[in-house]
Amino acid sequence: MRSYSLFTILLLCLAILLIDIFAFYGLQSITKLITSVFLRHAIHIIFWVFTIGLIISIIILKVRLNAIDPRRKQLLISSLYGLTISSFIPKIIFVIVISILFFTNFVFSEKESLLIIPLIALFSGFLPFFVIVYGIFKSLYNFKIYHVEIKFNHLPKAFENLRIVHISDAHLGSFNHRFHILNRAVSKINHLKPDLIFFTGDLVNNYAWELRGWSRVFRKLSATLGKYAVLGNHDYGDYSTWHSEKEKQENFNAIKAFFNDIDFKLLLNQSDIIEENNDKIAIVGVENWGNPPFKQYGDLQKAIKNVDAIPFKILLSHDPSHWTEEVIEKTNIALTLSGHTHGMQAAFKYKNLQWSPIKYKYKHWAGLYNEKDQYLHVNRGLGWLGFPGRLGMRPEITLIELKTD
Repeated sequence: MRSYSLFTILLLCLAILLIDIFAFYGLQSITKLITSVFLRHAIHIIFWVFTIGLIISIIILKVRLNAIDPRRKQLLISSLYGLTISSFIPKIIFVIVISILFFTNFVFSEKESLLIIPLIALFSGFLPFFVIVYGIFKSLYNFKIYHVEIKFNHLPKAFENLRIVHISDAHLGSFNHRFHILNRAVSKINHLKPDLIFFTGDLVNNYAWELRGWSRVFRKLSATLGKYAVLGNHDYGDYSTWHSEKEKQENFNAIKAFFNDIDFKLLLNQSDIIEENNDKIAIVGVENWGNPPFKQYGDLQKAIKNVDAIPFKILLSHDPSHWTEEVIEKTNIALTLSGHTHGMQAAFKYKNLQWSPIKYKYKHWAGLYNEKDQYLHVNRGLGWLGFPGRLGMRPEITLIELKTD
């Protein structure tokens, strides 16, 4: 998880304070309608106790961050992240709405404005608050199965109707060893009866110790033709402070060994061939490859070197940016599977319309994309990182069925 400077944290606290000052003035226009002086003062005191307590907690956590046990650090950071988002966003909307209403109150009579404007503003604040709370306590582990069919004119006949389950971004440290949650996802996956299961990186947040106890969950995953995985940017330990390079390497080796323990074939700039009735397809896996500041460990040319003669290739590459930069129009790879974006864990979707702020950073951020005869699927992720919620962006299990065109 990215670490922010003390200066950045102080700027965040200042922004929280300023928004809360404006929100408090708006709140007073509502609480003045309450006849009980005691209740009115109680609401005001609770408002400021929460604000000051949140700001102090954020600063203390930042100052003492390096002294905190990593096993507690993730929980503390995500809890404060959730509190900040669930407080800050609704208050911003509340301030904007009540400001607009007061500046345009000519729409209402003076008597109406005393009641209607505060109530509309109050609703505008509470609605996003409840949406965020729903995202934290309900949507976060409400796994959704997406069913995708892709047709290829060069798919070998033996692989017609091949069933692939694509999962990504488990971030197991965020689950805090609540094994029963992912057991539900495993049951859903096995019910799909996949031929292949592909995991496209970010098994952990940072540390190998996050994997303790999870092998018995992942060993339950079943696929008739095999299970494959690649690494994501969080699996290299690059976001942690290590006492030595040896310690970092041992952590990395333990993460790689875990895949072998759960019967997944980890592809490190490598490829594998699956053969059925004399027909072949190639499974290609690269190490993490992303645009800066993400490091580029991946070597696609090395990975495909031994499977050039096989026309139908499936690539596992954690970061979807890789597809644009090195895959389309530069290779004959038919299908690329990625993750990484989480869909920012927040999106608005209505029928076929889907929007998320992440689109301004990643051109390809969720779902299926194609350029001529080459396809990319970006999984929205099983787990979460940072904000402990999902708003309109449920955790994803994808069933991809391959068809001949």
